Amino acid sequence: MEALITNHVIKRYAQHVALQDVSITVPEKSIYGLLGPNGAGKTTLIRIINQIINADEGDIRINGELLAPRHIGSIGYLPEERGLYKKLKVGEQLIYLAQLRGLSRHDALNKIKHWIEKFEIRDWWNKKIEDLSKGMAQKIQFISTVLHEPKLIILDEPFSGFDPVNANLIRDEILELRQKGSTIIFSTHRMETVEELCDHIAMINKSKKILEGPKKEVKSRFKSNTFAVEHRGDFSLSSADFQIVSNRHTDDGYIETVIKSLNGKNGNELIQQLVPLTEIHGFRERIPSMNDIFIQLVNGASDE
Repeated sequence: MEALITNHVIKRYAQHVALQDVSITVPEKSIYGLLGPNGAGKTTLIRIINQIINADEGDIRINGELLAPRHIGSIGYLPEERGLYKKLKVGEQLIYLAQLRGLSRHDALNKIKHWIEKFEIRDWWNKKIEDLSKGMAQKIQFISTVLHEPKLIILDEPFSGFDPVNANLIRDEILELRQKGSTIIFSTHRMETVEELCDHIAMINKSKKILEGPKKEVKSRFKSNTFAVEHRGDFSLSSADFQIVSNRHTDDGYIETVIKSLNGKNGNELIQQLVPLTEIHGFRERIPSMNDIFIQLVNGASDE
């Protein structure tokens, strides 16, 4: 089942089109990466889903239902521009935000206790937000986002401001939330995070969706049919099916040769040709990273 569907969403500001006919499908219980360069339209789409602004055309469905004000309580939203009250103490802040999400004070206190113990921040309860570091405040903002156990969680640049240790902590929490049944959409510029966490991705560029699908399928779609071979001993290929692209000496004393398949030949067929020619120590197909795909699409032509 789909947790979220946007159908042909359009948003205009005077002469500027922020979103142009954007349709995405977010599977239930997935981690969905919303990617794109600055100004592409990602945050505009997120704000429309959160009903902060309205679309000019198109519609959005959550669990098959047209988006309505009642759905706000089932969404957890961590905006890129963080919004904590600096003069409030941590405990007061979390109780207030939890009650805004419909929790009673009793339930809010129980859930807050769980999170502050989990994050080992009991000593922060009476600290004002303005006295916290950026990373510490980010933790409080994250807790306030997930405190009411939303089924749909939208995180806009969730790792901004975190050191590697705390970034790993938040990553683990995202994985656990998905395991417990939440659907997570997050927008990020960190492609290594997309590689590690996402099941599905969509890419928006210049207000249009240019790519969407399961991450594995997307990466397969952009394969260049090249193979990296680690070997000892030089060789040459006199084959119409394969072409040597490059080679280099590795730190381990091997030679790495990159070979491109020209006629749809697979890796097994290449190995058969190489075995009589050289001593093979490693062989792998070169799969593009999400960073490679991002750069290719943003700098070149769109995929759709």
